Amino acid sequence: MRATSLSGLLIGLIFLPQGAFAAEKPALFWNLISSTVMTFQLAPAGGDAYGANQTVNDSDGSVDFDERLKLPGIAAGTYDVKVTLKDGRTCFAKGVKIVPGKIFSLDEKNLVDCAKG
Repeated sequence: MRATSLSGLLIGLIFLPQGAFAAEKPALFWNLISSTVMTFQLAPAGGDAYGANQTVNDSDGSVDFDERLKLPGIAAGTYDVKVTLKDGRTCFAKGVKIVPGKIFSLDEKNLVDCAKG
């Protein structure tokens, strides 16, 4: 009986959808913006209720060019992003698709409504 249960469990693990494993990993933001990101906030697309600063998830509290930032606890969806950059600009990126376990990037061409603060 134990062997049957164990083999059933193993077969079940083999046939789990790949997304089940990817969901355990956080999404990653890859900074391709020409400036260091000092704050990174998300709001549901079309909204203006931005959440907590995600750069607290980085060891030095910022995201340098070509660095990746883990976004634990962020559900799959489409978001608007608000970033504050080391060069003093605050910018937005609209309609960014985020999927746990996947990497997404932002660069200068994604940024809109930038203002020096």
